Amino acid sequence: MDYCPHTSDDIARMQAVLGIKSLDDLFADIPRKFRLDGLPGVPAPLSEQETLSFMQALAAKNTLPRVTLTGAGAYAHYIPAVVGHLVGRAEFYTAYTPYQAEISQGLLQAIYEYQTMIAHLTGTEIANASLYDGASAAAEAAMLCAKMSDRPRLVVARSVHPHYRQVLQTYAWANGCSVTEVPYRASGRVDLPALAALLDQDVAAVIVQSPNFFGCLEEIRPLADETHRCGALLVAAFTDGTGLGILKPAGACGADFVVGEGQSFGNPMNYGGPYLGIFAAREKYLRRIPGRLAGATVDKNGRRGFVLTLQTREQHIRREKATSNICSNEALCALAACVYLAALGKNLARLARLNVDKAQYLKNRLADLAGWSEVFSAPGYNEFTLRCPDARAANERLAAEGIVGGYDLRADYPELDGALVLCATELLSREDMDRVAQILKS
Repeated sequence: MDYCPHTSDDIARMQAVLGIKSLDDLFADIPRKFRLDGLPGVPAPLSEQETLSFMQALAAKNTLPRVTLTGAGAYAHYIPAVVGHLVGRAEFYTAYTPYQAEISQGLLQAIYEYQTMIAHLTGTEIANASLYDGASAAAEAAMLCAKMSDRPRLVVARSVHPHYRQVLQTYAWANGCSVTEVPYRASGRVDLPALAALLDQDVAAVIVQSPNFFGCLEEIRPLADETHRCGALLVAAFTDGTGLGILKPAGACGADFVVGEGQSFGNPMNYGGPYLGIFAAREKYLRRIPGRLAGATVDKNGRRGFVLTLQTREQHIRREKATSNICSNEALCALAACVYLAALGKNLARLARLNVDKAQYLKNRLADLAGWSEVFSAPGYNEFTLRCPDARAANERLAAEGIVGGYDLRADYPELDGALVLCATELLSREDMDRVAQILKS
């Protein structure tokens, strides 16, 4: 939409209503010494045509690589054309859950379908209408466990995404909780004996991720059993939901909360966002979870309709009684996820198998290179960790060929200096992966 400024008559009428003679009167309370008389260095205004040309020239400087080997929480998946077509329709094009449900039946139905799909994929009974992103969803679940149990300690696996752990630390600090990290074993999985030693009656929740940050699949059932033994709850996170097409969901393995990032479901890699926080749980926590729930009902004539069944956010005059102060949901991204999952249907399993096969092929090609080797032995999904002679040099060499390399673990895991987390999705062709191997071999 083009910018349409107020006319002189508009401004004059507003000044008359406000009882002021000029716009400067609006800033009368600000001392003169703090006001700018001018803005030096600001160029002259451009016409609409000139502005468009200027912005197009800036956009042309962006170079988008065709091949990317980085996952680490943001994944390059193919997005069917139907997703953008439906999400871009005027009836849907809003980022917010509707406030007037009676005039938003289409969006409410989409949210209802989204919730149903997410609950099915995660092996839980309920899912909310979305949260801000995967990291805040994990932290919200952990804080909910602490509040329900009145226990002050949280235990998080060191193999959980570093950014998720940082957000968890921030939430915990604000809520007076402590966070303890449990190490990983040589296999890449959580050290179960070490976890057992950390658990006591002060622990509210254990937070794990599967596939974890190294790409390794965790065994959720033993983790859930050990966590429940001390009365704590298990929060199982994920960063690439496409794996749920073939992996047994954490909810079916005993997890109390399943949270994660929904970017892989029809949302592009868009310079870091906006993303989609998935939050699913057991039905017994229905009235405690943050966010909103859309439900199905019938009107007085027996026709099916949709409503906001639960609205536990602080905006509805709950304030200190609110289950969370989370203010952002991602209804537009959730809609994209809903359309994406509906379009793929049972083909999500085929897509997931493609990711497994391609990751295995790329891992085998790179592990055969001189000086390259696997770091962990646990099976994975579409990410894996390899040690190489020089991680930085490898990424620089790939970048010179227009390829985004792997995630260098040195900063987040000093003990894994020289290791890269690499990702292969359905977008990579055999030729792409052979080319990567050839570049790194030379």
